[in-house]
Amino acid sequence: MSIITVRGLDEQVVRLLKLRAAQEGRSMEAEVRSILTAAVAADGDQEGFGTFLTATFAGLGELELPRRDDIAAPVDLG
Repeated sequence: MSIITVRGLDEQVVRLLKLRAAQEGRSMEAEVRSILTAAVAADGDQEGFGTFLTATFAGLGELELPRRDDIAAPVDLG
């Protein structure tokens, strides 16, 4: 297992980490380990925006566009 050191944490952050660890019934080190593990795991679980849109609108069917028979007039650039 690797060891990391985090310097420069605000005292308020350390106090809140200790409080959260106590509420969860574990050491501050175990709480930080849990937070980091959850944060990294959550990043891999997120689906892309395109996948979200496809799933959201899948039941609507295809978008039917009317046929275009008109031809655009050419532009005179001279």
